[in-house]
Amino acid sequence: MSQRIGVYPGTFDPITRGHMDIIRRGAKLVDRLVIGVTTNPSKSPMFSLPERLAMVEREVADVTGDIRVVSFDSLLMDFAEREHASVIVRGLRAVADFEYEYQMAGMNQQINPRVETVFLMADVSLQPIASRLVKEIALYGGDISKFVPPAVRDEVAARVNQIGRKGSA
Repeated sequence: MSQRIGVYPGTFDPITRGHMDIIRRGAKLVDRLVIGVTTNPSKSPMFSLPERLAMVEREVADVTGDIRVVSFDSLLMDFAEREHASVIVRGLRAVADFEYEYQMAGMNQQINPRVETVFLMADVSLQPIASRLVKEIALYGGDISKFVPPAVRDEVAARVNQIGRKGSA
């Protein structure tokens, strides 16, 4: 019997408690979970790709399961094929996420019908968390400790100190 491999793609800029929830739960569904850290031309990353890879690797180090963290810069379905994945794991927070993810799953199924998309709802307490909002809160001096692991909070604070907080004179 072949190994069931899943990929969980994202920019993880930064990785949040919501991402970690999906990683922990997704790792239970497959024999190996490959976390694909990617770039997104429509997003302005706070952290470089190597920084995000290191951040994700550190945060998943204690998660139970066979987990690999790799970068990719290609179509998701090409990445899934390269990793021999049969499952794409996606997290959902709200109805708006579902509409977008449903459209993407349909397109991906047309590209490669052998790869199934599995949607996991984030824990209710974690559903409003989005990396984009975490960065915005941090840039205005807000407390992000409820949304990200402690080490990530410190890295975001250090980066905000480097680039400067918004709204300060």
